[in-house]
Amino acid sequence: MDRIGNYETKLFSKYRKNVVLIASEGWRKHSLNTLLEIDVTKPRKLIHKCKKIGEDISFTAWVIKCIAQALSEYKELNAYRLGRNKIVIFEDVDVAIPVEKIVNDEPIPMAYIIRKANEKSIKHITKEIRDIQKAEGKSTQVLMKELNWFERFALNSPFFIRKLLLTLSRRRGLLKKKYMGTVGVTSIGMFSRFSGWVIPLGGVTSLLVAVNGVTKKPCVVNNEIKIRECLHLVVTFDHDLADGGTIARFTSRLVELMENAFGLEDKYSITKS
Repeated sequence: MDRIGNYETKLFSKYRKNVVLIASEGWRKHSLNTLLEIDVTKPRKLIHKCKKIGEDISFTAWVIKCIAQALSEYKELNAYRLGRNKIVIFEDVDVAIPVEKIVNDEPIPMAYIIRKANEKSIKHITKEIRDIQKAEGKSTQVLMKELNWFERFALNSPFFIRKLLLTLSRRRGLLKKKYMGTVGVTSIGMFSRFSGWVIPLGGVTSLLVAVNGVTKKPCVVNNEIKIRECLHLVVTFDHDLADGGTIARFTSRLVELMENAFGLEDKYSITKS
């Protein structure tokens, strides 16, 4: 009796090797994960109203705007290590997001950075996301970007050289901001009706937000039990850069912005391009 059965083999692709590389780098950090359940009934209703009048507003774009706003108020989290003894804190909130494309019959999340997300409107961020979803990447890792010779070398180099380059960038905050943004946002809920929390490995950015699914559940509102739409969100912090107090204040502000539909009730904020 054949104890193996039918099977197939395929290459462990360069992309999968990059996932291993990024994951191993994430494990090096002292990460602190915060699991949040946020009532997004109000913003989802407003986004639905916008779509009914022809305004294309992405839920992910709105989440990105809320994160960028909270980070602009708590800049100490919008930061990287700079050498052994310094931290560099940035004014601009650059949000790195993955955009899935099919390359050689394999679904690959390509990298894209929304620069200065704290200064852009929700509509502007929505348009940027829609454009990159339609775009064809000139490389198999980065979208809508002309790569210089060093970037092409880094992306196409052997695994051990990519690992060395990532190691060398570990405490070079300015370099990391240029190529990796300051915060990562991955929207897991857009792929399925996932109702739990996926906890990221940490990634290469100091702050990483995993946007999970939205589910309906009973909640207490003004001492009454009502059915609300709740978003499962995981925020991963680099504990080396921030303590519990700062993390708690940032988290409270983020929840406040999201539950109060930041930027959606002001029509100017929505329609401004």
